Amino acid sequence: MRKLITGLFIAGLALTSTANALTLTSSAFEAGSAIPALYTCQGKDISPPLSWSDAPANTEAYALVVRDPDSKNKNWIHWVMYNLPLDATSVPAAYQAKMAGALVGKNSWDKSIYQGPCPTSGTHHYRFELYALDQALYVDPGLTADQLNQAMSGHILGMASLIGLYGKH
Repeated sequence: MRKLITGLFIAGLALTSTANALTLTSSAFEAGSAIPALYTCQGKDISPPLSWSDAPANTEAYALVVRDPDSKNKNWIHWVMYNLPLDATSVPAAYQAKMAGALVGKNSWDKSIYQGPCPTSGTHHYRFELYALDQALYVDPGLTADQLNQAMSGHILGMASLIGLYGKH
């Protein structure tokens, strides 16, 4: 009987810890599926709508990075945003960082905007990464993804990612 109770208790902990995991979704595409051309260089090149839920306890702000790990340099950055407020649970399509306190960093084109998928060849995996932070970051606008990673060090409570695929037609 003791083994059964211990097993149930451990199983209960596992369910509890995964039930409240930070999640990131888009109404424009499902995880692992194609990103519609509208959100790429072959369309309007606007950001897709994103939504998140189940933030960890003590979350005070969010950061978002969109990267292409399949690029020639293995880490092409398409979008950097941070200090999205605690009460934010989504960003609409064509988002321009209009939430109070939200800052936009620099992408790999050295621009502070979203620039969508635009692979030179093949189909690439685009990682939309959302970070739940224990505080807003007291930093300037225009951070690169590497600078943001340094600023977030020690402040990340949780992370969710959404992977979309895109290849030029």
